[in-house]
Amino acid sequence: MAFRLTLGTALALTAIAPWATADDWPAPVRALVEQGLEIHGEFQAPGDLRGYAASHQGREMTLFVTADGEHAIVGTLVDAEGNDLSEAPLDELIRAPQEGELWQRLEESHWIADGSADAPRVLYTFTDPNCPYCHRFWEAARPWVEAGEVQLRHVMVGILAPDSPAKAAALLGADNPETALHAHSSGDGIAPSAQPRHIEDQVYRNNQLFDELGFYATPTTLFLHDGRLERVDGMPDEARLIEMMGGEAP
Repeated sequence: MAFRLTLGTALALTAIAPWATADDWPAPVRALVEQGLEIHGEFQAPGDLRGYAASHQGREMTLFVTADGEHAIVGTLVDAEGNDLSEAPLDELIRAPQEGELWQRLEESHWIADGSADAPRVLYTFTDPNCPYCHRFWEAARPWVEAGEVQLRHVMVGILAPDSPAKAAALLGADNPETALHAHSSGDGIAPSAQPRHIEDQVYRNNQLFDELGFYATPTTLFLHDGRLERVDGMPDEARLIEMMGGEAP
């Protein structure tokens, strides 16, 4: 999953200023906000139109307010060449900030570091201890991890088997979680064991995050590419693996 700016036409994008409350918006925008729309930002559109990036129940949309401020059009604006003038504002004002918020949530989740803290490339991967594809991904990443080029951050979840939560908690609660994960992934499987309540809660919260984001497979891996967030579901093929790791195996 990736988002890219594909529009060649430049639009002036500006975040809504702190003082730009609903009272400052044109009447049609206020009316739509009262109907449940969320306004994410404002941009200058062609033809004296004022553009707004908005969303409703997860659906993104653009609004274009006429110069008199009395009317609004909800939909896509195109130029004489057929270029979509709505995509770039949606990307800049909704998707990019959401990606930043998601990356922060991943940083704040409960994960086991696999590789050097100084590695220039970081990937977050949702890992279930009973997942064979997680094991294959761990093995496939070894050249980059061992060379110090990539750090995998395993967000431990327990979703695949009845003992998955207890195994995930045992890994997170180990004296040296990275060593324990390495041993488990190398074939010396971790045994489920009771852990302190706060460790079990870490697995629960990771499971919640996995569900809230609508993920369905392990591993699910997220990484930054050209400053944008990308997602890979399941075990990547060789070409995708190289892209995720930032280049050929060292």
